[in-house]
Amino acid sequence: MPADTPPDTTAPPPAPPPPAGGATRLRCLWWTAALACGFLVLLVLVLVTPGRPPLLPLDGRTDAALHGFARAHPSVTRLNLVLTDWVWGPTTMRLLTVAAAALLLGRGHRRRATWTLIACAAGWALETGAKAAVGRARPHWPHPVDSATAASFPSGHAVAAATACVTLLWLMRLYGVRGQWWTAAVAIGAVSATGVGFTRLYLGVHWPSDVLAGWLLGAAVVTASAAVIEPWKAVEQDLSQRAGSRA
Repeated sequence: MPADTPPDTTAPPPAPPPPAGGATRLRCLWWTAALACGFLVLLVLVLVTPGRPPLLPLDGRTDAALHGFARAHPSVTRLNLVLTDWVWGPTTMRLLTVAAAALLLGRGHRRRATWTLIACAAGWALETGAKAAVGRARPHWPHPVDSATAASFPSGHAVAAATACVTLLWLMRLYGVRGQWWTAAVAIGAVSATGVGFTRLYLGVHWPSDVLAGWLLGAAVVTASAAVIEPWKAVEQDLSQRAGSRA
């Protein structure tokens, strides 16, 4: 019998599996398309009904009911003012995002820091541009409990909250937060995003469709920027680049 032949060590190694990032990027694109479509539907409905600011029957009924309650309960109204201006205000949300980006830069994770800042800035810019382009009137009350000067669509508070919460939760997931900590983080993010939307309706400065559009736009900005920057690649690439620069 012929002797066993040794294995051919010159054969090329098997091809590596395709990177998982491609599937994640595809999911980001699908989410972006779905969220953007929802926002565009609301935008078109607002544009074709310029003379009737309450876009849907729910808009007018919801705001009227909440405004009546706000007038009758001044202590609850003061609490909502604190929540909307300080706890969940756009400035607070953006400062949290910038602080997260600074922490990432300190750790050398530049890709993730860049994504965090771009998502925040893009959400702000698109919200400002949409307000100027649409120019939707805010709810008007004979005896308002709060005031706002910019246009109504979309809600800037909702955009800032959605952008910050989705970005920060995604970063926590990328860094391996699981279990009870993850559950608590998701709960805080959900309460913050929905809570700030409720305060805007309660105080009578937005229509419900403004808030929904803000949530959709903010989340779409995060997924779109992630599809472009791919923050899930950050740690390996940034650390290898730093090691190469020190060599």
